[in-house]
Amino acid sequence: MPNIPINFRRVAIFLGIFVLILLVIEFNSRLEELNRLNDQRDEIRVVATQAIQTQMALQTHVAYAGSTAAVDEWARTEGHYILEGDQPVIPVVQPGSEPMIVATPVPLPTPMQNWEVWWTLFFDK
Repeated sequence: MPNIPINFRRVAIFLGIFVLILLVIEFNSRLEELNRLNDQRDEIRVVATQAIQTQMALQTHVAYAGSTAAVDEWARTEGHYILEGDQPVIPVVQPGSEPMIVATPVPLPTPMQNWEVWWTLFFDK
């Protein structure tokens, strides 16, 4: 066996390069984790901002619903209430006339020929 002298300086250099490569790999994995966590943080901030905006909009609607303006609006539109001094208008029909009832015609189905039925069964989707 040939006797090869071991050069400790070369071994130390190779060991240092190996440790440096391991450190770069670890640093790269930590950077990837940091980027992933930053992306998650940004997504959560967007969701939180949307939730806060929704909450503010709902609080505004609740505040408006409890106001006198909302009650007044509902009373005039859906409640059919009037204020003092308003002249209520009730539409009535003329005496002796009956309302016209317009019947909606029902469309009649057109009969299909046998070949059209088979064509539809096999080739239409």
